[in-house]
Order: sequence, then structure tokens, then C-alpha cells
Amino acid sequence: MRILLAEDEPELATWLARALERSGLLTDWVSDGRDVLPSLAARRYDALVLDLGLPGLDGHQVLAALRATDQRLPVLILTARDSLIERVGTLNQGADDFLAKPFDLAELEARLHALIRRARGSAHWRQGCGPLTWDVATRGFTLNDEPLTLTPREHAVLRVLIQHVGEPLSKSEILDRVVSDERDINPEAIEVLVHRLRKRLAGSAVRISTLRGLGYVLESGP
Repeated sequence: MRILLAEDEPELATWLARALERSGLLTDWVSDGRDVLPSLAARRYDALVLDLGLPGLDGHQVLAALRATDQRLPVLILTARDSLIERVGTLNQGADDFLAKPFDLAELEARLHALIRRARGSAHWRQGCGPLTWDVATRGFTLNDEPLTLTPREHAVLRVLIQHVGEPLSKSEILDRVVSDERDINPEAIEVLVHRLRKRLAGSAVRISTLRGLGYVLESGP
């Protein structure tokens, strides 16, 4: 998963981006409200973490502009102004959740994962495709109720696919959610990782199919 973080405090933003990436949330950062919408237009994100006190355009203005375009991207608001009026106002404006500073990192991670799951039509803490299951809490896969052993890169690719079950993803879209810096791995490497995953899933009722011109899709069935 990849999120956009709009935060004008460099130290907080740097720490947050590193911490969130360790939990599987690749994070891009902008510090000016005027950069949020162009960033969302240039790349596909799973959620936006939006600070209200941004320069250029504040968080309220950014949120209003985002919802005016009918974008359904999950938005979690960060603010130092923790008041009932502030919370109600941002939620009525179109925010999906609200977290006051200072906050606990584990709570932020849990709220983001929950927002993204709900946006995809599943509020459950486990995601599955036939006999394949990914546990959000343990971040582990099981296949036919047995732990599935994967390399870190295989795990990352399969996690992306199970988070988009039934939805074709191109190699570049998978890559975008696997590594924070595309220089670390090229799109062709995704083919190798998918080939390895197909071997891991062989003989089960779940498969990775290739849809010509669209990409890879995780499916279950005979």
C-alpha cells in the first residue's frame, strides 16, 4: 500500500514515513497544501494523511478541493487542535477519520489499515482469496490453514495482490506498492517474483492469472 503524507513539520514527517514503511505503508511526503492535489493526480494512492495546519493551502481547503472532485480516497486528518468542533467539522467536510497530536504510532497504523480495508469493501482484519489468507495483525500468510513461507519480496508482492483481489494490477502498479524507491528493483523483477509465487501456490485453489494488457490478478477457483 502507498499513502500520501501532507505534513509541514519535517522531523515528524521523516519519522512517520520511516515508521509507516516498516509496517508496509510506503509513504510519499509533501509539506505544502498546494502540492497535495497534483501529487494525487500523478500517482495512485491508497490513503491520504492530512495535517490541517499546512502552508499554501490549509488542510480544510485541501479536503474541500479533494471532495469537490468526488474523489473517494480515504483521508485521515492529523491536527494539534483537538476539539469537538474541529472533529465534527472535518468529518462533515468529508474526512474519514481524525487523530489529534500527539498520537500513538500503533493507533495511526491501525486506523489507516482499517480505513483502507473499508474503502475496499472489507472491514475485516483478515483478507483472503479462497484458501489463502493474510492476517493484518500478524502480517502473515496461511494457505490451506498452514503458514506460507515467503521471502520478503515475495511476501510484499502477494500482499499487494491480496489487497486487490479480483483487480488486475500492472507490473508498475505492483512495483509502486512494493518498494519506496523504484531504483531498488525494476518491473521485470516482478515477473520473476510472480513466477515464484505461482510455484508456492501450485496445487491450491488460488492462482495468479495474467490478463493481457492489464496485468496480474489474484483469483480463486478450480
